[in-house]
Amino acid sequence: MNNQGRTKFGTFGGVFTPCVLMILGVILYLRLGQVTGQAGLWQALLVIGFANLITLLTALSLSGIATNTRVHGGGAYYLISRSLGVEYGGTIGPVLYLALAVSVALYVIGFTEALLWIFPALGVSPRVCASLVNLLVFACVFIGAGWTIKVQYLTLGVIALSLFSFFAGVSNDFSPATLQANLGTGYVSGESAFTMFALFFPAVTGIMAGANMSGDLEDPGRSIPLGTLAAIGLTTLIYVFAAVALAGSQPREILLQDSFIMGSAARWPALVAAGMVAATLSSALSSMMGAPRILQALARDGVFTPLHFFRQGSGRNLEPRRAIVLTFLIAQSAILLGDLNSIAPLITMFFVITYGAINLSCFYESITGNPSYRPVFPLQHWSIGLAGAAACVLAMLLVAPVWALLAVAGIGGLQQLVKRREIRSRWGDVRWGKSYERARRALLKLEEQAYHPKSWRPSILAIGQGRWDVEYRVAEYASWLQGGRGIISLAQVEVGEVENRMLRRREELARGRRFVQDEHLDAFYTVVVEDSLLEGLKTLLQCHGIGSVRPNTVLFEWPTEPGQADLMADLVAISRAFECNALAVHCDSALPRWESRSGSIDVWWHSRKNGALMLLLAHLLTRSHTWRDRPIRLLHTVADEAERSAMLPALEELIAGARIEAQALIVMADDLAASIHHHSAAAGLVILGLDPQDGASNAQWHDHIQQLVQDLPEVILVSSAGDMRLGD
Repeated sequence: MNNQGRTKFGTFGGVFTPCVLMILGVILYLRLGQVTGQAGLWQALLVIGFANLITLLTALSLSGIATNTRVHGGGAYYLISRSLGVEYGGTIGPVLYLALAVSVALYVIGFTEALLWIFPALGVSPRVCASLVNLLVFACVFIGAGWTIKVQYLTLGVIALSLFSFFAGVSNDFSPATLQANLGTGYVSGESAFTMFALFFPAVTGIMAGANMSGDLEDPGRSIPLGTLAAIGLTTLIYVFAAVALAGSQPREILLQDSFIMGSAARWPALVAAGMVAATLSSALSSMMGAPRILQALARDGVFTPLHFFRQGSGRNLEPRRAIVLTFLIAQSAILLGDLNSIAPLITMFFVITYGAINLSCFYESITGNPSYRPVFPLQHWSIGLAGAAACVLAMLLVAPVWALLAVAGIGGLQQLVKRREIRSRWGDVRWGKSYERARRALLKLEEQAYHPKSWRPSILAIGQGRWDVEYRVAEYASWLQGGRGIISLAQVEVGEVENRMLRRREELARGRRFVQDEHLDAFYTVVVEDSLLEGLKTLLQCHGIGSVRPNTVLFEWPTEPGQADLMADLVAISRAFECNALAVHCDSALPRWESRSGSIDVWWHSRKNGALMLLLAHLLTRSHTWRDRPIRLLHTVADEAERSAMLPALEELIAGARIEAQALIVMADDLAASIHHHSAAAGLVILGLDPQDGASNAQWHDHIQQLVQDLPEVILVSSAGDMRLGD
């Protein structure tokens, strides 16, 4: 995007003035008297104080985030999305846009009330008048922001004169007796401090006016904190003094009945009338300027495809004119559907949610200790963000708990919609740092705790020389065997010299990670360059993992070629030397992806050494979708009936103690291979022991295993390191 020649604004014109004009708007002139009259001075000051506390904490959080990054167009949406991530930004962005768009209607209706109070003889319907004013605001903003910003200086001067007129008028009528009478509450039926807070809070939502213009500021990182905090400080004093002045000069009845009490009590009512008109019109202009820029930023990020139409800017300043038209239509709909008192609480909920997200962004950025979070703004601590977020949640629950829950549910649904789109952001955000910090703490905690065999979980290192998108069957078994309770690492060994294979390693690593993503595997992928597969396994078993999270099981494919006997024996020996279980899978490559043969899972038990792990692996397989509801059979061969009578209760007791659903079967046979082939021919999977025979050569051992697995369905061969336990 070409920004050359664009008009840029400074702190006073781009942040301070818009914020002050938004804050000193319709609520000050038309509803502060009602808040003071119903709540009484003490509770009115509490309402003003709590509302400004939320905005102050939010402004501090906003200042920290704004001074930590280069801020572009989109204001609060931009800051939230770049901090919490695209899911949160894509969720809050539409909410903030709607809040500002509906705010236009709020201020236009306020302007209309002021105009009809000044000219009661106009004889125009309030809705018609508001619609015409909305059209005027739309036309002004459609021309361009530069013209609107210049008009703000005149508006600020008019508001200053109106406040001078008001304070000069009430100073003559101020009475300690009247003040004393207005200290307590005077709520009418159905009203409370919570409804007054909901009515008043839109008054202080103007702190976003400067941030929403972030793309049009010369130095957003400096202007947003300085201008926003200065505006909050000044306007808080004005609201406090105005509430005290009204409580000390006007009877409660007048405060409740006269919506335009600030004008009635002023020395020169015409100045207050001009201030009301100028403030409400200026606030409407600010909202009409800010909302389209948020929609434009949302569209440019590509979060929602239907919004792409609004990404286009017009003219030298790239004005979001398409978004301005939509904002006008939304504001017009709100004008036709509601009045001032019904719109205000809705806007309150929208803004409180946005403020909560900003505070949450600051909290997560600070608490995770992300080294990239280095805000220039000095007043930064995670407690500020946490306190701000908590205050926002409290405000939502106090104002309208039902609407708060519905709003949270709606936000959650929108967030899930954004997540399902799996949008890849082009920027870094706090999620990586948050996950890293949680993982770091968990690893350190795990390191402090002593391991017990009862706590065993599969941490599988699947190793091979070929690409996993070709040797995918072993990867599928790794996924099934971890049963959603372990860790999988797919390791590829590139044979050759490191210096000559680094480019190849990067290519294979990228290809492997794409395979993991495409297959939706919960796995890590790694590639090592070594002289051989065995050397690669040694390197991985020494270096792969961190702390206590290291491989405890090595998984590889069982080869049928006799020439691979030495390699298989060495793979088992190296795995056991590193105290890892060794699993070899005899695969059926004819089966479709992620499918298995029908039938039971047969575990051939011959000793506790391998048997416990074999039975647990069978159980973990049934946790996967593919093997769910498959029966597990625990089989054992004996020579005679007497041995059978002794072994059957022992196996049943073992199954009961392990709390695994399985059937014990005793087979009388002299030939193990023939017995396995006969009883497991229809099984879906057979699990056998893998330990080398005493005194046998590697070739003899390989031939023996090959006799067992040939003509069988898929087979898992197990050599246990003995570091796990089935029962207590």
